[in-house]
Amino acid sequence: MTKQKRIIIDIGHPAQVHHFKNVYWELEKRGWRCLFTAKEKEISIYLLKKYGLKYRKIGSSKKGMLRKIIHLFTNAFHFFNTIKKFKPDLIFSRFSAHATYIAKISRISHVGFTDTETANLLDRITVPFVDLKITGNSYKKNLGKNHFYFNGNVELAYLHPNRFSPDDSILQLLGVDREEPYVVIRYVSTKAHHDVGLRGLSMDMKIRAAKELSKHAKVFITSEDTLPVELEPYKIRIPPELMHHTLAYASLLYGESATMSSECACLGVPAIYLYDGSLGSIEEAVKYGMIFVFKNNTTDQEASIAKGVELLNEPSIKRIWKKKQERFLGDKIDVTAFMVWIAENYPDCINVLKIDPDFPNSFKKSKNSVNG
Repeated sequence: MTKQKRIIIDIGHPAQVHHFKNVYWELEKRGWRCLFTAKEKEISIYLLKKYGLKYRKIGSSKKGMLRKIIHLFTNAFHFFNTIKKFKPDLIFSRFSAHATYIAKISRISHVGFTDTETANLLDRITVPFVDLKITGNSYKKNLGKNHFYFNGNVELAYLHPNRFSPDDSILQLLGVDREEPYVVIRYVSTKAHHDVGLRGLSMDMKIRAAKELSKHAKVFITSEDTLPVELEPYKIRIPPELMHHTLAYASLLYGESATMSSECACLGVPAIYLYDGSLGSIEEAVKYGMIFVFKNNTTDQEASIAKGVELLNEPSIKRIWKKKQERFLGDKIDVTAFMVWIAENYPDCINVLKIDPDFPNSFKKSKNSVNG
């Protein structure tokens, strides 16, 4: 009798639940036992419960770099105990520090995924110890041995048409008509390890952006930080698992989130992104004309609002972006299918990718069944 394969998927952020949820479901269909490990961070545990994903909590997220480093040892201890009990054959993560080290000392193969070139500290302490490193082909850093690329971005793991169909019942929940334009505004905290040295929009500019855009469309704000009283009327009030459906029918995304901007590229929705750094996945979407990037200085911030108004007043905006989306998706793969293939064929997949770096393009077929 063939031994049942086991995988642990370690996540450090709620967005990573979406990244890996389809892999979990596909592997379970194939007889694998799958388990998420997660810290109590924002809505990570909520999403795992909502999607019915088996998980084990290994700690909580801490603010401040020193506290994060100290707490790394606690997380590593709980993660070590989890793998001793679960006995996985493979670990997937987004370059999790504790997963990297525990996998190495436990001699368990570890596959890491990333799309964030600015995560310099995390990369320095993890990359040399990750067995297989997978990134989109827009990723601009060389991660050394066993680093391979695929044609796409991580958001396509859950927003590829094979994996996601928008549900228009969200419009009723939002209180908007089908033809009524609306804007999603996303404000983030710049406290993550990869945001060190970056500045965000000032509160005055956040208020100004919301008020100016609200003259042309209904505005819904989602924010990592508490909103001031002036912006409270714009706060979106939906279950968090419905955000992608909300984005799919939006006329515009405006804000500071690289992830949500990339999600909009997948969904065919124009996005205005304010950021002082450089990310390959964003720059690629800019080349497709899907995202407009502005720096976080007063001149660019004013220009970003004006661009938002311009886009909202373009009567053919949905049709134009639909064509851009078709071109974008036509060049990309079903990322979940590729990740499942890696799991099912590890470690032989490494030699395949060495011999044929273009192999991931075999997952570009429309409505591709997951190849194993």
